[in-house]
Amino acid sequence: MRVLVISAAFPPMRAGEADHAFHLCRSLADRGLDIHVLTTKKNVVTGSFPFRVYPLMRNWSWSDLPRLARFVRRLAPEAVLLMYSDWIYNSHPMITFVPTLSRVLLSRVPVVTQFLIDHTSIDASLLTRTVLKAIAKCAGPRKIDYILGTLLHTSARVIVLSEHHRLRFAENFPGVSSKIVVIPPPPLISICSDNNGAARQRVRERLGVKADDFVIAYFGYVDPTKGVDTLLKAFQIVAGLRRNVRLIMVGGGNGDGNAPLSKRSEAITRYEQAMYELPKQLGIADEVTWTGGYKSDSEEASMYFRAADACVLAFDKGITLNRSSFAAAAAHGLPIITTKGTVVESPFVDQKNVLLCPPKDPKALAVAIDLLIGNPELQQRLGTGALELAHEWFSWDKAVGRTIEAFNSTGS
Repeated sequence: MRVLVISAAFPPMRAGEADHAFHLCRSLADRGLDIHVLTTKKNVVTGSFPFRVYPLMRNWSWSDLPRLARFVRRLAPEAVLLMYSDWIYNSHPMITFVPTLSRVLLSRVPVVTQFLIDHTSIDASLLTRTVLKAIAKCAGPRKIDYILGTLLHTSARVIVLSEHHRLRFAENFPGVSSKIVVIPPPPLISICSDNNGAARQRVRERLGVKADDFVIAYFGYVDPTKGVDTLLKAFQIVAGLRRNVRLIMVGGGNGDGNAPLSKRSEAITRYEQAMYELPKQLGIADEVTWTGGYKSDSEEASMYFRAADACVLAFDKGITLNRSSFAAAAAHGLPIITTKGTVVESPFVDQKNVLLCPPKDPKALAVAIDLLIGNPELQQRLGTGALELAHEWFSWDKAVGRTIEAFNSTGS
């Protein structure tokens, strides 16, 4: 099956959406699908991969629509996968009409839209907003949404990343409930083997970690929703109680360097710089290591997980199935401490496969970390539970299988 994957985010762009697109395309290609990726001009991937990348799109605005149409017509795919997160398309509405464009050009070829977020925004000109409102009013709210265009109405299937996302869409758009498929993101990294602990020992030596040091890993980009400030403040408390703790911040800063600087990216940059300075202000700079970025196809992040004894993810809004950083930690069998949101999805069971604490509460997080360090039995139980969770909910084999099932839909 020839599949066109449309994603404005793709390596070397540094963003979760880029990582997701890359690893999904590679996994689909490994299953024998003929994968073709249409992305932004600056996303020139180097290396040999089992799929083709076309960095042709300039800014994903109306002026790029003819370019998109010509490419779709020339490629003539048998299925289209649109990976949607508003900001990677500069919050421009053009991309939200891709299902309609595809239907016009390709007749009954199914379009599957994968939402990488559970919310949308629009940052278009006054003229564009006026046109969108007029189109939506004429076509009717069931066919065109003011913000989402025809993504929901014309897509054959709508993939969301968590049950939380599914409920949000079902509440706001009840007419599309039957189209929604929940596929949590598997680990968006290449996982290395660790025969007899060789990788663990090698990386710990490189980090200058002692044999009896307890290493805590954070994994992900640094943005204001990830609770990095909460983690650093909690770690300061723990470091005051225990002298043999280290914190490794795996992944480095976020980046949307291929897009114009926006309010979102400005806020991330300010937060990122503040977080780099915070360990110095807290007096824990010697115990905190920032690993920086890594190539999408490398095993570097996985090797840091092998070197760690636990993972802490202090999300401001709590853990949900769409957190690929959690999936990566779980796949390595690490005990994981994370935060409890207003609703906890059923796969997460406190003290069995995860240790939960309140968000934005450094003292409570410090208590949880200290408890875990001092309780080897709890570490073992949580690590075993995390592996079981990874197999059930974050398997690439299951995710790819369900995505292919969505491609085989007959359309709406």
